[in-house]
Amino acid sequence: MTVADVVRQYDYGYWANRRLFAAIARLTTEEFTRQVAGSLGSIRNTLVHMMSTEWGWLERCGGPARGAALVAEQYPTLEAVVEAWAMIEAMVRAFLASCSDADLAREVEYQNSAGEVRMMILGQLMQHAANHGVHHRGQVALLIRALGHTPGNVDLLFYDAEQQGVTAG
Repeated sequence: MTVADVVRQYDYGYWANRRLFAAIARLTTEEFTRQVAGSLGSIRNTLVHMMSTEWGWLERCGGPARGAALVAEQYPTLEAVVEAWAMIEAMVRAFLASCSDADLAREVEYQNSAGEVRMMILGQLMQHAANHGVHHRGQVALLIRALGHTPGNVDLLFYDAEQQGVTAG
């Protein structure tokens, strides 16, 4: 695994987030925060969970401290989420820019949410954090549909096609 491989995963995730943000921007604030379905309930809650988790994993890997988990109610609008996510994206990008391919192979000791000490490879942890967003973006897309809107397509195929200037599908 190389830093370029991990950066590509994050590039795709941030591209997909922006696509979803554009779809969410067509919703009302009430729809954005409405409890619809799923384990996190609303689009807002799911996005804040994604941000909080990404920052939490970044901290475990040696990035800036997050502190306590982010609280959804502190992000009442999509604009608040987008602003916070831009800061987190900048931190992730700066962290990855400081890494070498060799760094990705080093072991990182961290505490899980139960306070238990664990150890994993840095590159694997960063990939896990990026992949975590894929799962929840699917949930957000479903919630957008449940509210009667269209989320657009955020598949990796469409990201790659856009990057290459070709048509996918």
